[in-house]
Amino acid sequence: MSTYQSAIEAVKNIKLQAGDYWNAINPESVARMRIQNKFKTGLDIAQYTANIMRADMEAYDADNSKYTQSLGCWHGFVGQQKMISIKKHFGGKTERRYLYLSGWMVAALRSELGPLPDQSMHEKTTVAALVKELYTFLRQADARELGDLFRKLDSANEADKAAIQYQIDNHVTHVVPIIADIDAGFGNAEATYLMAKQMIEAGACALQIENQVADEKQCGHQDGKVTVPHADFHSKIRALRHAFLELGIDNGIIVARTDSEGAGLTKEIAVVKEPGDQGDQYNSYLDVEEVDVANMAEGDVCFNRNGKIVRPKRLPSGLYQFREGTGEERCVFDCIEAIKAGADLLWIETATPNVADITAMMNEVRKAIPNAKLVYNNSPSFNWTLNFRQQAYDTMVEAGEDVSSYIRADLMNAEYDNTELSKRADDKIRSFQSDTSREAGIFHHLITLPTYHTTALSVDNLAKEYFGDAAMLGYVEGVQRKEIRQGIACVKHQNMSGSDIGDDHKEYFAGENALKAGGAKNTSNQFS
Repeated sequence: MSTYQSAIEAVKNIKLQAGDYWNAINPESVARMRIQNKFKTGLDIAQYTANIMRADMEAYDADNSKYTQSLGCWHGFVGQQKMISIKKHFGGKTERRYLYLSGWMVAALRSELGPLPDQSMHEKTTVAALVKELYTFLRQADARELGDLFRKLDSANEADKAAIQYQIDNHVTHVVPIIADIDAGFGNAEATYLMAKQMIEAGACALQIENQVADEKQCGHQDGKVTVPHADFHSKIRALRHAFLELGIDNGIIVARTDSEGAGLTKEIAVVKEPGDQGDQYNSYLDVEEVDVANMAEGDVCFNRNGKIVRPKRLPSGLYQFREGTGEERCVFDCIEAIKAGADLLWIETATPNVADITAMMNEVRKAIPNAKLVYNNSPSFNWTLNFRQQAYDTMVEAGEDVSSYIRADLMNAEYDNTELSKRADDKIRSFQSDTSREAGIFHHLITLPTYHTTALSVDNLAKEYFGDAAMLGYVEGVQRKEIRQGIACVKHQNMSGSDIGDDHKEYFAGENALKAGGAKNTSNQFS
C-alpha cells in the first residue's frame, strides 16, 4: 500500500472510532493535509536537517568534491523561491544545497529600529523569528506543490493516477538545513544559551558563533574587530551544545568563527593558570614592552612573562593590541582550540578570497585536527573581479608573460572584460569553490548577502525602465515576459500566495457551499 493510501486508511480508523458526529470529515482530505504538513514542529525540522547535514559531512570526508552550498536569505519568500528554483533546475532534488541566515541582513533589513550596521544592535529575537519564517515559507512550498499534485490526481484518468500517486509518495521537501548566525551570542553565555534555544526550537540545526566581544561586535569585513580570550568563547560554544542537548537535537552542528585574521585588538588579558596554557598562548600574541617596576606609571597594567615584567600596549579605549603579523597564526590557534572545545565546523574570515592563503591556514589546523572542515564566506564584501584579475596578472608576471597591455591597479575597468586575463580570472572564480574544497577542506560555501544585492539590482533595472521611456513595457519585457518564458511559478502569484490551498480547505470544510477564489473569472487563468 502506498504512503498516501496508508495515510487515508489511518484517518478512516480515527473517524470510525469517533462515531457518526464525524460523518462530514473526509479521510482523504485529512490525509492530504497531513502529507502537506510533514513537519509538525520546529524541533522536527531541526532533527531532520541535522541528520542531513551530518550525512553530508560524512560524505564530504569520503569525497571532497561533495561540498555543500547556500545563499543568504533575508525573508521567508526569498528562501522559498530559492528552493523552488533549485528543485526546478536540478531534477527535483535539493541535495547539498542549504539556506544561510546572515546576521548582517537581519540587522540591515529586519530590525524594527530600521537599517542597522552589523554590530549586534538589532533585537535578539529577530534571528529566531526569521528562522521560523523561512521554514514557514518552505513548508508552504511543500503544501502548494503537493496540492497541485492532489488536484492533478483528482482530474487524471485511471491510467495516469499511479504515476501521480508515486510523485506524492516520493515528494522531495523544500525543507533543507539552515546555518544561522548568532553573532557573538548577544551577551554572556547564558544569553547565548537562551537565544540558541529559540533558534533551535524554530528549526535551526546549525548555529554559527564568532569570537568577537559581544557588545562591540563588528562585521567581519570591517575594521575595529575585538576578540575575546578562548575561555570566554568556549563557554559560549558549550552553551550552544547544552541548548542542542536539552532540546534533544544531539547531533546539532556548531560552527565556530574566528575573526582573528583581521582583528588586531582584545578587550582583556587572558587568565593564565600555568605556563603554556590557552591563556598564556593567547597573551603571547600581545604587543608588549619590557618595563622596570620603577618606571611603571600609575594605572599601568603589567604581567609577568618568562620572569620579566611586561606592559601590553593599551589604546585610549582601554583595548589591548596584538602584535602585527600574528593574525593568521592566531586564526590557526583559535580553530584548533574551538574544535577541542566542541565545535563541529570552522569559519575563518579572510581579507581576500585566495585559495593559497586559506589552504595554508587550514593545512596548519589539520596537522592537529586531520578532518577539520571549514565553512567559508564567499563574501560580496570582496571585489571578486578585481581580486581575481590581479591574481591572474601576478601569475602572468611570475610566468614571464607579457602584461604590458594591462594596468594592475585599473583591472576593474570594463575595457578588460573580453581579454585573456579576464578569461583566466573568470575561470578561477568559477572553480574557486571546488578548488578550495579540494585544497583547503571547505565543506560549505556560502554567500552571505546575495539576495540583498539582487533585490537592489532588480529594482534598479525595473525603475530605470518603468519610469523611463519604456513605461509599462519596462515591466512586461523586463519581468513578466521573462517569468513566463523561464517558467517562474510566481507569475501565478495568487497560487504562490496560497490561494489554491485555501480553496482546497474551503471545500474540505464547507463542501459544495464553499466560495472559492479560483473560478473562471480569476485573471490568473490567463497564465495557464
